[in-house]
Amino acid sequence: MAMIQAVSPIDGAVLGDYLISDAQAIAQQMAVARVAAQDWAKLSAAARAKILAKLVPLLMAELDAICELISQTTGKVRTEALLGEIYPVLDLLRYYQKHAASILSYQGIPTSPFAFPGATAGIERRPYGVVAVISPWNYPFQLSVGPIITALFAGNAVILKPSELSLPVGQLIIDLFAKLDLPQGLVQWLVGAGETGAQLIDAGPDLVFFTGGLASGRAVMQRAAQHPIPVLLELGGKDPMLVFNDAALQRACDAALYGGFCNSGQVCVSVERLYVQQDSHDRFVKMLLDGVAQLKVGHGAQGDMGAMTAERQFAIVQAQYDDALAQGAKASGPLEKQGNYLKPVLLWNVHHGMRVMREESFGPLLPVMAFSDEADALRLANDSEFGLNASIWSNDISKAERVASQLQVGNWAINDVLKNIGHPGLPFGGVKKSGFGRYHGAEGLRNFSYPVSGMTSRSHLPKEPNWFPYSEQRYAQFKGYMDFVYGEGTLLQRIKRNWPALEAFREYSAFDLTQRWQNLKLLLSWKRNY
Repeated sequence: MAMIQAVSPIDGAVLGDYLISDAQAIAQQMAVARVAAQDWAKLSAAARAKILAKLVPLLMAELDAICELISQTTGKVRTEALLGEIYPVLDLLRYYQKHAASILSYQGIPTSPFAFPGATAGIERRPYGVVAVISPWNYPFQLSVGPIITALFAGNAVILKPSELSLPVGQLIIDLFAKLDLPQGLVQWLVGAGETGAQLIDAGPDLVFFTGGLASGRAVMQRAAQHPIPVLLELGGKDPMLVFNDAALQRACDAALYGGFCNSGQVCVSVERLYVQQDSHDRFVKMLLDGVAQLKVGHGAQGDMGAMTAERQFAIVQAQYDDALAQGAKASGPLEKQGNYLKPVLLWNVHHGMRVMREESFGPLLPVMAFSDEADALRLANDSEFGLNASIWSNDISKAERVASQLQVGNWAINDVLKNIGHPGLPFGGVKKSGFGRYHGAEGLRNFSYPVSGMTSRSHLPKEPNWFPYSEQRYAQFKGYMDFVYGEGTLLQRIKRNWPALEAFREYSAFDLTQRWQNLKLLLSWKRNY
């Protein structure tokens, strides 16, 4: 039997051995999930929310143990696990606990009393059924549990396929949900790498939610298209940070260090391109250099940056660093690797011909480039195939909002960094090659369901005006009605020229056109006399 051994990137300690799921087992899990999904969907949104709300005290009771396991599995420091993995999940749980029922509630839609006499119409939301959540290794708890609970609040079952690099966290998640009063098989998981993810898609879930890199996202989309299955893709980024001369520079500097180097830069919304207005550029670089020198790498009591999670990521960071220096960039120091720990590096004298300014780094590299004015800042920021997140720094809020409105991104923040993506009420996702679809917020919850439109007729008429038989006279009457509704001129003009057609449809109308016409004539007469 094929196994995957989980090893900590911190010290190489073995964290567990996991049996790889095969196609037959996945098919059986899918069948169980379908039964569970039917039972779960029968509950009201409010009832589901009441059950899922119990996850909050479970998380709070085990915070230290969960953070320690996440740290051992990913290499990140415990504070990053607490703030980046647990807190956003708690906030999202509380948000949907309060709002899911209203977000998913029936929405009545107005109907025309003539075109739809005696009818009511509306939209209901229904769960897809079984959602496949394929999650990444950089935030294996948040980026698994976030979409899982969203799918559950919407009424779906979930099969999770975590990264092969974060299997202990995957097991932890399944154990947590097993403590809730859920139908058997509502939340399951698989073990394996890319081939297992492909087998999961081939098993026929009703929706795929994928978080990961661009290349893997393309493969998921291509696989899902063969069935076809709808997909939501949250892919990579090359996020810009724009610092204008009138910004609070020290705050912006501290934000750039955090945005560029938290979790060793292994964040899809890391600051990966830092643009500073020309007059402040040199001073800002000096401030950044002082800040980089003070960052602590390691898992000591004061550690800011932990170990890199994925061995393959070192080669990407090294290649971008070497390419930048070969093309004339200056660096704060060499790329120093000790075990799986990598010291942060600041790069300047960079340009858009360098790989570090065009390709996702996903590591502790922060390139800095000058811009001249607002137009130049926008040109540089939008010169990327990615469009996930951005931040704008200026004390002129009107200017910052004007710039934000022209950025080709799915999300932005002014005078803050990264934090906006954790807002539970704001939908999160990208444009361009950063993916499509959203999660978080009302729009995110609705993305895990589909709309069903319905109309109920309460008409007592023997027949509808559009039913057979047709005739030339009927054609003229319909044409007159359409001119009355959509034609040019005042209401009075449209009534006068189309009166025969309106009279022909009196029996179908929810109101008496003759009486309305008499009332209108009386009103016009009154206006003429007085």
